Amino acid sequence: MRWNNLSLGDDGGDTPAAPPALFGGADVVTRTIDTPEFRGITFHEVRARSIVNRVPGASRMPFDWTVNPYRGCSHACVYCFARKTHSYLDLDTGVGFDSQIVVKVNAPDLLRRELGARRWAGEHIAMGTNVDCYQRAEGRYRLMPGIITALRDYANPFSILTKGTLILRDLELLRQAAAVTDVGISVSVGFTDPSLWRTVEPGTPAPERRLDMVRTLAEHGLSCGVLMAPVIPYLSDSPARLRETVRAIAAAGATSVTPLALHLRPGAREWFMSWLARHHPHLVRRYEVLYAGGSYAPKWYQRRITGHVHELAAEYGMGPTRRGAHRALPVRDPEPAPASAARPEPGATQLTLL
Repeated sequence: MRWNNLSLGDDGGDTPAAPPALFGGADVVTRTIDTPEFRGITFHEVRARSIVNRVPGASRMPFDWTVNPYRGCSHACVYCFARKTHSYLDLDTGVGFDSQIVVKVNAPDLLRRELGARRWAGEHIAMGTNVDCYQRAEGRYRLMPGIITALRDYANPFSILTKGTLILRDLELLRQAAAVTDVGISVSVGFTDPSLWRTVEPGTPAPERRLDMVRTLAEHGLSCGVLMAPVIPYLSDSPARLRETVRAIAAAGATSVTPLALHLRPGAREWFMSWLARHHPHLVRRYEVLYAGGSYAPKWYQRRITGHVHELAAEYGMGPTRRGAHRALPVRDPEPAPASAARPEPGATQLTLL
């Protein structure tokens, strides 16, 4: 594997950046653990050379810095946009992404050192921007307690986006951090249909468990928004399904709900379409048409979904995530729109992920 090619830009962008590498091959220890919860998963333990990574300038994100203690994700979401990053290491973007997990074992100590550097200005750090920092590996490696403790000790603002209920283990640390700095927590729940969940997000906690997590966070004084992502065309986007999902999110006590239509970047697109052909072959042609223009669904579709979810959110007493919140920002056109172009409808802005 091309460990020397893993460089500073890789945790946030679409293409690998130039050296220097974050770690070299001599720093890698590969382990397989034959226990039921980790069977079939290989861990590549590395000592990273940097952990606070700048988001590439071309990104649509409202934050500039991320921390990603893992690469690859056992949540195995078939649509995961981060799959392409595994190809930079000559790892497979399908099963390999789900089962070959890179663990930056020195992440907490390295973060503390970087936060204490004179050049660091205490800017917001986002986590969960590439893969989930509370995936199953975190139960073994326990990197997040040290990471949150470092951020708390330096009163550095941060945010976390996760599907992992393991975040509840760190409730007290999160409360301590929230007492001294801005802490944002978002949970990803795109739909509540159990049959869809079992096939499209097979390694994640069930949607109802994630919503219970939202409720528990709120009970402990930690407000939590929900990123309703992804809304999957023709499978979770009917008016009835959208209403069911927003109603459940509101009942869990979420402070906001922000929808995101499925986007299919290279790497994720091939894996998702293969899944679609196996499970819903009648939809393949419809997807080819809908995504003929690129990775993102057409603007008319994005506006329809966003507008409908915002209406439901208002009905159930919630609002959309405020501009600049964790991992969300209005999509920008790849080219400037002409001056005469119509302005988007208020409250109908589609969001994107890093």
